[in-house]
Amino acid sequence: MRLPRPEGVPAGRAGPGPVNRRTVPVVAASLAAVLAVGTGCGVLPVLLDGADRSASGDFQPGAAGIGDPYFPTYGNGGYDVAGYELALRYDPAAQRLDGTATITATATMDLSRFNLDLAGLDVAAVSVDGAPAEHDRDDDELVVTPAAGLPDGSQFTVLVEYGGRPEPLASRDFGEGGFHITDDGAIALGQPESASTWFPVNDHPSDKATFDLAITVPDGLAALSVGVPGETSSADGWTTWTWSEGTPMASYLTTLVIGDYRVETSTHAGRPMVIAIDADLPESGPAEQAMARTGEIADYLETVFGPYPVDAYGGIVVRDDRIRYALETQSRPVYGDVFFDRGPETWVVAHELGHQWFGNSVSLRQWRDMWLNEGFATYAEWLWSEHDGAATADEMFDREYARTDWALPAGDPGPAGIFSQAVYKRGGLTVHALRRTVGDDAFFRLLRTWAAEYRGGNVGTDQFVTVAERVTGQPLREFFDRWLYGDTAPAKP
Repeated sequence: MRLPRPEGVPAGRAGPGPVNRRTVPVVAASLAAVLAVGTGCGVLPVLLDGADRSASGDFQPGAAGIGDPYFPTYGNGGYDVAGYELALRYDPAAQRLDGTATITATATMDLSRFNLDLAGLDVAAVSVDGAPAEHDRDDDELVVTPAAGLPDGSQFTVLVEYGGRPEPLASRDFGEGGFHITDDGAIALGQPESASTWFPVNDHPSDKATFDLAITVPDGLAALSVGVPGETSSADGWTTWTWSEGTPMASYLTTLVIGDYRVETSTHAGRPMVIAIDADLPESGPAEQAMARTGEIADYLETVFGPYPVDAYGGIVVRDDRIRYALETQSRPVYGDVFFDRGPETWVVAHELGHQWFGNSVSLRQWRDMWLNEGFATYAEWLWSEHDGAATADEMFDREYARTDWALPAGDPGPAGIFSQAVYKRGGLTVHALRRTVGDDAFFRLLRTWAAEYRGGNVGTDQFVTVAERVTGQPLREFFDRWLYGDTAPAKP
């Protein structure tokens, strides 16, 4: 997830909270939409209450929201996306994005129509399996009605032709994020929502999919994204960059960064490594020094978490006052330059790389379990700090324990609290307290087991507790209740 600015950075440079999502009211429990529980389940056959029947029988429309308890209108029901393939062109002078999105999916119900999340952009045409489909807009929803119903279990392909001037999503509580237009390009980034500002998507982490991008920009600009870099080609003053992420991922883990960047491509541990630094930042400066340790940090984390779980390595450092955080975009995290104002800080690199295991590979089923992302990424910082000869994990634990507000829960922080310090710091405290409780051997065996058994899947806190008890052989539910949900400081183990 997104990492807010480091402590001590002036408030004018970076605010303490995240940006990036429009406010969505939490609906009552009487909602007809129900989110099923499962690992790596994808989007489930959630039905609209009182849905229309199609002329072909008992086909029904998929829901315009997946029913997440915190953000019920995020994502969509009725289908499971396998992959997104985007062919786009961005003109910075006109501030216009145009292109096509090809979406491969499987119906998870007898589907008469379905929604895609798409904010603001204009849709010229939609087809399903090659046949023209009716389409309409309902705020930030693209409503697609295929020529014929899609039977449960059937695979289908959606082609969307669209374009316009992208804009970020605004939220009263969290500011704005998503597609940011810059002087010479753009930065598309954010969590929990952002992808819908630049392509049609099922925008919830429970529907993970592969991602392929061909993006055409004026010659001289870099166009950066996630995954494995492909060939670049130029014609008539334009250059096309290609990227492919074959490890299914949550939609908020995509990014598009266009502008003047120093780009270095190499190979690390048999995988491509792409490091890009905003050209306005000094060469061999703190950002480059920190990024140069990306492979070293990932290699260390492999020793404690297990095999590196995604297709590539790297990082992108942007220089933009609106990007006051770092985000673990898959295989290639994006860092605001604010993190390197005080030197080549590597703790933030460890945090975002830790997410490649916890959050990216092993992903949330619901946003209420955010501590499973942030607690373990925070702990990756602590482990790296000790390995790198700085503060030990015990010292970090004692420091954070003393200044934690225990009235704020980590395990169910509320929609406005998913990026709170309780989720990050109390989450990290819970992880280290667990280590002290069960011992090092059982603890590190648990981390590797969790990362391996749920690789590529979606999880919740109950699943982690179950695995922890199985691997360690100890009853731990009371422990997790105290450390994640209690309102007083638990005794140190």
